[in-house]
Amino acid sequence: MRGDYQELVDEVSALLGAPATLEDRDFRLIAFGAHDSDDDGAMDPVRTRSILTRRSTAEVRSWFERFGIARATAPVRIPAAPDAGVFRPRLCLPVRHGGVVHGYVWLLDTSGHTDAQLAAAMAVAARIGALLAAESRAGADAGRALGDLLGSASGPGRTAAREALREALGPDADEAHAMVCVLPWPGGEDGDAPGPRSVPGAAALCVVPPQESTPDTHREPPVAALAALVRLRSATMSGPALTAAARLMEGNGRAVEPSARAGISTPRQGLAELPEAWHEAVSAARAARAQPRLGRTAEWDAIGPYRMLAALPAGAVDQAVRPLLDPSHSDLAHTAEVYLDRAGQAGRAAAELRIHRQTLYYRLSRIERLTGLDLDDGEDRLLLHIALKTAGLGD
Repeated sequence: MRGDYQELVDEVSALLGAPATLEDRDFRLIAFGAHDSDDDGAMDPVRTRSILTRRSTAEVRSWFERFGIARATAPVRIPAAPDAGVFRPRLCLPVRHGGVVHGYVWLLDTSGHTDAQLAAAMAVAARIGALLAAESRAGADAGRALGDLLGSASGPGRTAAREALREALGPDADEAHAMVCVLPWPGGEDGDAPGPRSVPGAAALCVVPPQESTPDTHREPPVAALAALVRLRSATMSGPALTAAARLMEGNGRAVEPSARAGISTPRQGLAELPEAWHEAVSAARAARAQPRLGRTAEWDAIGPYRMLAALPAGAVDQAVRPLLDPSHSDLAHTAEVYLDRAGQAGRAAAELRIHRQTLYYRLSRIERLTGLDLDDGEDRLLLHIALKTAGLGD
């Protein structure tokens, strides 16, 4: 549809004799027309930022909305406001369909337009509104189908959801995709997913409710996640997924928790393996939450041993290690993990913990008494290490 929007914006520009831009109702840029490079005033700070970053600030949005553009059904003239970065007056054409505003066409206001010209331009805006409404419905349908697919067990339900998603995506269904997970997502299972247009490359988005796990008072409760199906240019390039993850981590107007992390699956061609790709994305996000060195966004291929740890049942805790995971023993659990991460080298572990080596030995003896494990035994060390890393993954 992007080519259709560009053609319609160019049509408005020709009708009114001024460069036009099209933004959605959240002030994200969709298309823009060429402007006369000799007219320095055509590119004031607000228009420049909109084109270069493809969106406007909350302050700019608030400034323009005070003129009633979200309720208007006719062109709205907005005066210049140099303090707000608006050096030239604007003409706003509300883009509406079915009584709902879906976006805005913006032009520099030359005040020389006839009623006939404005009526013709509003007719074009109505055609844009119909396209945006259809795109919004398709995005909602794709999001619902994606949620059904990720939430369905294998069988007829999953097959039906996959076919619904295929229908919603159209020809894009057979292209290369990656799954992106943001964990946790603001608002929990009742939170709204952003629209696909707000996330570069996104084909479908949905909120996945928390999955129940084995009850354990030592673990955080399960949390909701955001799932995004992202189109890729090829099955060997994950760049668009990284870009989409970065945009989602900004929150799209939502307050993303500082602990939130994003995970990205390996690319898939078509829709056949999306549930498996979703498992990879969730696992990568969980790994990023557990291991700071992975950064705020982790790819499945880069999480190493967490690929295997994430396959263990959520909430599973070995009975020998369970006492060590009690919050009252958090210092001991951290000591054990650092000691095992440093391959049992007491000097390196004590230096990282900033404690005397004798203090380390004392703590290790307490860990052995608490768990019944022998830290001189390779299998006991392996069991303890796996249990601690798995506990760090959360749900």
